[in-house]
Amino acid sequence: MSRLPRLAVLLAAAALLVAAVPASAPAADDGPIATAAKRCSVGDSRSYGTTYVLWIRARNISCRKAKRLVRKFHDCRQGARGRCPSPGRWRCRENRDFGVGSFDSVVRCRKGGKRVNHRYTQWT
Repeated sequence: MSRLPRLAVLLAAAALLVAAVPASAPAADDGPIATAAKRCSVGDSRSYGTTYVLWIRARNISCRKAKRLVRKFHDCRQGARGRCPSPGRWRCRENRDFGVGSFDSVVRCRKGGKRVNHRYTQWT
């Protein structure tokens, strides 16, 4: 084999290796990396301004800030049957399941890529 074809084969192999490396390594502009939601300890479930907060889950935000948002949400509600669609710059949706003398609610709040979900029981 002459020197020119060996060089061409070597260059072709090097080009394939270089082309394969960026495909397996994440690029800097791929956007945010997904993170799993974490469960936050509730602590005193009655300290949030409602009857009972049962659980809190947070994504892309610390548990400390998530608990602060839950308190802000319940301060904004004003009363047992009150609602709060936007505590601060957050947008919240609430699904209530009414029973006799109480209701259970799952609240989903979002602000950009941040998510805070919580469940509470309210006696009416």
